[in-house]
Amino acid sequence: MVEIVIDFLRSHFSPNIGVFLAGTLPVTELRAAIPLGVSLGMEPWVCFLYAVLGNLAPVPVLLALLPRLMMHVPPSSLVGRGLQWCIRRTLKRTKRVEKLGAIGLMVFVLIPLPGTGAWTASLAAVLFRISPNLALPSIAIGVVGAGIIVTVLSIGLFH
Repeated sequence: MVEIVIDFLRSHFSPNIGVFLAGTLPVTELRAAIPLGVSLGMEPWVCFLYAVLGNLAPVPVLLALLPRLMMHVPPSSLVGRGLQWCIRRTLKRTKRVEKLGAIGLMVFVLIPLPGTGAWTASLAAVLFRISPNLALPSIAIGVVGAGIIVTVLSIGLFH
């Protein structure tokens, strides 16, 4: 799935826009966006910047809309079933986040592994009722930290 998305972005957009868009998507986030940009010959710090901005762009929207979506979407609908799947998956991955709150969100996002990005953290923040005023900066710090780690690793792989 990630390869399909990356190939589409690579063939339809400039590298900067492709990296930004890859950063916004839940299937790629910055964990794939930065290596994409570095592999295309972009300067690593430019990849970092576009990927971080792209990864953070959906977070305020998610924090604002997910509670409403969870309340108003019928669980038996297609969207409701998809949302329930995401909730179950998130709860399995974020057990420690519930105990640690906003700090847990930051650490969760900071570890650049698949499924530990801003999208999952945003859903976890809503599920654990972490205030958006705390969740947004925590997720942002985690995204920046993960971006630094992924950028350093990408430089080692592609240079």
